[in-house]
Amino acid sequence: MMGAGWIVSLIVGGLWIIIILAIIIPFDRKHIVRENRKINYRKTTIYLRWNVFDTLIFVLGIYTIVCVQALNMLISRGEDVTSPYVQFFTNQSQVWVIIIVIYSFVRISSTLKSIKAHLEDELDDDK
Repeated sequence: MMGAGWIVSLIVGGLWIIIILAIIIPFDRKHIVRENRKINYRKTTIYLRWNVFDTLIFVLGIYTIVCVQALNMLISRGEDVTSPYVQFFTNQSQVWVIIIVIYSFVRISSTLKSIKAHLEDELDDDK
């Protein structure tokens, strides 16, 4: 049976997801150049600079740190998993750490692909 903390955490997580999707969908349509449903890394330069989604992930990272520290304080005071606050902060910490790690891998991969495409362009120009 789910406690009140888990339910509130799911609602908060859902709100965060709605905010993220409201930012990423217009961002993707505006800045990502696709040809035949694949990203054209030569024409897409957004991966080579700091963008709004990076800022959003940075804010989520700070939020996750706050959640982990609050969880540590609650546990050190003797609270257990029956506490709704412990349930909330446990769920929030786990979800956002996973999201941030996945985003970091995708971001690094996209940046490396973009660098490779731009370097190939420069090498072709030199010939």
